[in-house]
Amino acid sequence: MSRLIIQIDSREKARAIKKIVEAFDQCGINHPVSKLMVGDYMNYDNPRLIIDRKQNLSELCNNVCQDHDRFRKELLRAQENGIRIVFLVEHGKGIKHLEDVIWWENPRRWKRRKNPITGSREEVETKAMTGETLYKILCTQEKNMDASFFFVKKKIPEKRLRC
Repeated sequence: MSRLIIQIDSREKARAIKKIVEAFDQCGINHPVSKLMVGDYMNYDNPRLIIDRKQNLSELCNNVCQDHDRFRKELLRAQENGIRIVFLVEHGKGIKHLEDVIWWENPRRWKRRKNPITGSREEVETKAMTGETLYKILCTQEKNMDASFFFVKKKIPEKRLRC
């Protein structure tokens, strides 16, 4: 039986993936580090399926808004090369399926400021993206770009780790 090999993109921050690398080591998974064309992780047995890890919905939202051109180019590059990207979003907090994104409360949606008239602090709505808008964008990307979005909790108890 061949040994599982998962290539890790060299742009992944070591601090952010420490637990992932520990789990790979615990399970005997070889994990060379070098630059990937797209995404963060590639299984040598299936190089046309790439995992792109997002630490939460805020990061994903930032990618589809502020980094829209870069994000879209990455999806197009994957599509042109016959690569399917699976986005693994480590969000938790009630987000288990793509449909749950509709109810996501963007932390940038509300801003505290001082009322110039009363002097008291108040919450003011900003133009930051809503969960409903993000959901529509992600659905379009799934449909048109052969991308998938899966949501997981940040921490998986070690006793549940199966190699």
